[in-house]
Amino acid sequence: MRKSKGYRSKTRKLLKKKPRERGKIKLGRLLRDYQLGNSVVIKIDPSVQRGMPHRRYHGRIGTVVGKRGKSYIVSVTQGDAVKEIIVRPEHLEPYGGN
Repeated sequence: MRKSKGYRSKTRKLLKKKPRERGKIKLGRLLRDYQLGNSVVIKIDPSVQRGMPHRRYHGRIGTVVGKRGKSYIVSVTQGDAVKEIIVRPEHLEPYGGN
């Protein structure tokens, strides 16, 4: 049988939650508001499939460039290229290293 090459392939370990992290998402994570220019960490929440970025961006630090509906447009550098990805707030955390 051929190996599947889906959007979430090779993510078994990467997107696994610890037992105490399981369950419903905290409302504060959904309602958090990011301003333009804020630095954010992309931390994928596997329990929410909507607005999930590709696994290559998991753990990356980006800058909020804009807003599109409920989602945010985040600018991330990948090597020499600068990528803009659309991510929902469930998959973002504020970056405290400023």
